[in-house]
Amino acid sequence: MKKSLLFIAIIMTMVFAGCEKYTTETVEFMENEPVFMSVNEFRSRDLKTKPAQPIKEQGKICLYDGYLYISEPGKGIHIIDNRNPHLPKAAGFVELEGNTDLAVRNNQLYADSYVDLLWFDLADPGNPKYANRLENTFQYALPPIENEYWYDYDECFVNTDRSEKIIVGWNLKKRKKTYRHYYYSGDEAMVSDATAGSSMGQGVNGSMSRFSIYHNYLYTVMDNMMSIFDLSPEKPVKTAEDIYVGGDVETIFSYGENLFMGTPTGMMIYSVKDPLKPEYMSRIWHAWGCDPVVVENDIAYVTVHAGNLCGQNTNELIVIDVSDIRNPAPIVSYTMKKPKGLGIDKGTLFVCDDGLKIFDASEPQKILANQLVHYSGMEGYDVIPYNNVLMMIAEDGLYQYDYSDLKKISRISKINIGK
Repeated sequence: MKKSLLFIAIIMTMVFAGCEKYTTETVEFMENEPVFMSVNEFRSRDLKTKPAQPIKEQGKICLYDGYLYISEPGKGIHIIDNRNPHLPKAAGFVELEGNTDLAVRNNQLYADSYVDLLWFDLADPGNPKYANRLENTFQYALPPIENEYWYDYDECFVNTDRSEKIIVGWNLKKRKKTYRHYYYSGDEAMVSDATAGSSMGQGVNGSMSRFSIYHNYLYTVMDNMMSIFDLSPEKPVKTAEDIYVGGDVETIFSYGENLFMGTPTGMMIYSVKDPLKPEYMSRIWHAWGCDPVVVENDIAYVTVHAGNLCGQNTNELIVIDVSDIRNPAPIVSYTMKKPKGLGIDKGTLFVCDDGLKIFDASEPQKILANQLVHYSGMEGYDVIPYNNVLMMIAEDGLYQYDYSDLKKISRISKINIGK
């Protein structure tokens, strides 16, 4: 669009030479300038498992074969030996720049690293061994932006050879651009010649994950695109062109033959009955906000939370009947404090809200009345309920609870996170 506008401006100058008029306007604005790294430097990094390191920031979690894998955003993957949840032990750390998500299947750990998909052998679950990578798999992947300002699309994707450099960070810069507004014979301007930039077999993942496995396939959602990888060959194969799903999908959850995707404006359902040709089934809308989703017994549970970049001031738990995936039907919604990740196991619902809240969800219309316990004093992010142990990643630590007896739920351990 910028080129076409400039072309029109030049033509107007030629046609009306001698009688053109224009005004200029200089605009100052803040913009995120990309920080680049050469692909050679990026792909030559040592990916051996290192001794355990302190976890400084919470991230996505995955449980496999008694081990927890915790992604520290942008830094790498922490390995926790959780075979005894009462005495979890930090087992190692894989430094992996640009990592945001992960999934495990058949002794293989799959993780993103900026634009690449990498996988590690988990023959020894506490010592992942780098196997290989698929390069430039996530072509539009960008590091997270920690402020409210945007970036220049051309600077990131058009005027940069992405086969030679990748974007690994941002510098916030004040920039200026001058607009020249053209007039003819006193009429309103027709064009401007510049525009401002802004354009176990299988691991168990938490509800915040953007990676999901169905049979032999890994599905990832990033930057409005769904990618599909066939994991059955020795080396994963990207099976087709990326599929545009839109909606700024934030989370993905596999249930039955369907993928349930959380977006800032609602939940979308795609059928993967044909794994290579996901088919859009339906969508249900809600107030703007970040929303993970989990499903059990044809009931979907969605949390919507406000704040940060998530949108409005809505904070709620929404319960939806998804027995007919083409026509999901809301059952009830509940006001909450600021819910985030959630999990469901045999009718017991776990919600990160004002700490951790645990409910008997056997009667959807009475969930809040059937609260079993509320642990406060921490900011929960995501959970994995498995084999009567609830693992919750929070701002200050990894908490674990025994819920084998729902009348005597108790905390059994904690590993600290942060300073």
